[in-house]
Amino acid sequence: MREQIRSILAAICTAAEFILAVLVLIAIGIASITLVREMGFWDGSWLSPQNFDAFLGHALGLVVGLEFIKMLTRHTPGAVIEVLLFAIARQIIVYHTSFLDTLLGILSVAAVFAIRKFCFVETFDPHIGVSRKE
Repeated sequence: MREQIRSILAAICTAAEFILAVLVLIAIGIASITLVREMGFWDGSWLSPQNFDAFLGHALGLVVGLEFIKMLTRHTPGAVIEVLLFAIARQIIVYHTSFLDTLLGILSVAAVFAIRKFCFVETFDPHIGVSRKE
């Protein structure tokens, strides 16, 4: 009985993740329309420096959203690491913060790469077994 309940709950969670991924994809599609508007085609400012910062932030936000969808559908540690890398990179590139914040961002990227290099496992699935990436 418990196993049936667990499998039903797992199926519901999987369906909810799929629905969430579809909703995020729809939102990304809608946001892509505004991304084209930010390029400045219609107001003659064709990617001025001010518009370029907004455009870059918007585009990288969409990339993070796409990576988030991959993370929801793949369920692998690698997908989580990719989302973290893109999110940290977006923070460093888009927001012009202090030297210390930028340095911490760079160290964070280095830490994520070190984790990926030395501690990365392809799967945590107990049915497959924990396998270390060679």
